[in-house]
Amino acid sequence: MLNFPDDYLKDVLVRLAHHSTAIEGNTLSLAETISIILDSALPPTNHKVNLREINEVKNHEPAFHYILDELNADHPLTINTVKKIHAALTDRLQHDHGQFKSTDNAILGSEFHTASATQTPFLMQQWVDNLNFRLASAANDTDCYMVIGEAHIAFERIHPFSDGNGRTGRMLLTYFLLQQNLPPAVISSADRTEYISFLAKEDGQGLSRFIQNESKDELNRIWRFQNQEKQQIKMSPAVKHSFDRS
Repeated sequence: MLNFPDDYLKDVLVRLAHHSTAIEGNTLSLAETISIILDSALPPTNHKVNLREINEVKNHEPAFHYILDELNADHPLTINTVKKIHAALTDRLQHDHGQFKSTDNAILGSEFHTASATQTPFLMQQWVDNLNFRLASAANDTDCYMVIGEAHIAFERIHPFSDGNGRTGRMLLTYFLLQQNLPPAVISSADRTEYISFLAKEDGQGLSRFIQNESKDELNRIWRFQNQEKQQIKMSPAVKHSFDRS
C-alpha cells in the first residue's frame, strides 16, 4: 500500500463515511460527520439527529482501520475479510452483521434479481477467487481499474447481505484501490445518479472510467497533504528552539 500522510487518511475516512452514507439517504452533513468521527462529538444543530444515522457514519471508522491493518499486513482478500468489513459497518444496526443473507432480498427500484440466499456463499467465493486472480494478472493500472469496476458491479448484483451492501461495496472499492497502490476514489453523493446508473446498466467500462477519474483527482489532494506534512516537519526545530528559550 502507498504511504499516505495520516491527516490524508483521516480526510479520506470522513469523506467516505459522509458520502457513502449520504448516497443511501443519511442526512448528516460533512461537518457533522467530521465532528462525530474525529471528535467523537456532535456539533450544535437545529435539526433532530437520528441515532441510526450516527452509527452508520461512526461505523466507517473501525471498518476503515480494519482494511488498513489488513493491507499493511499484506493479507489476501478472503470471504472472511468481506464479512468483517460488513460486520464493522453494520454494528448496532442489524442483528445479522457479518453474516450472509438467510432469505432472498431485492434492491428497491431495480429491474434485476439479486442472488438467492442459497446461491450466495458459492457466488461470493467465486467472486473472491476471480477478483484475486484478475488483479494478480492485471498488466497495468487501467486493467486494475477495469477489474475493480466490474467486481464492484458484480458484488452489488449478488447483494450478499440482508442490508449494508452499498456501504460494504464502497469500502471494498477503497480496499482494492489501496491494495493495488492506487489512490482511493471517494464517490460523491452529488454523483449518486450517475453511479447508480452504472450499476443498474452493468456498465463496467463506464464505472471503471468513473472510478479512475475520481482516483486520479485524489492525487492533487494527496500532494497538498504531503506538502502540509513536510512543512510541519520543517517547522518543528524552530518550534523546539522557541520552547528551549522560554
